[in-house]
Amino acid sequence: MSMTPLIDVIFLLLLFFMLSSTFSRFSEIELSSATAGGAVAGEPTERVFVQLGAERLTLNGAPASLDELAGQVETGQVLVSLDADTSAQRLVDLLVRLRGRDGLSVTVLE
Repeated sequence: MSMTPLIDVIFLLLLFFMLSSTFSRFSEIELSSATAGGAVAGEPTERVFVQLGAERLTLNGAPASLDELAGQVETGQVLVSLDADTSAQRLVDLLVRLRGRDGLSVTVLE
């Protein structure tokens, strides 16, 4: 009895499970999309408008970098507008810089 077919099947199963499994852990980034709704009563918060492109980043119309943006925006609301050429990684880089701050909300415009 030949063992070659059994070994071939075992190697194919091993290859299948290696290629179909993930070895990195994915984290979640909470996104809130801009929707129509009523105004929230209370103090008006400072709003910052960010335009994000593949190679450019503007903060209220002025060119900025990710490090400058993280230093200038502490509280309030950040509205992010995406250019057509913006990659998902570029958006994630921006959101990672702004996450975890009390009193700061980030809204990605559609």
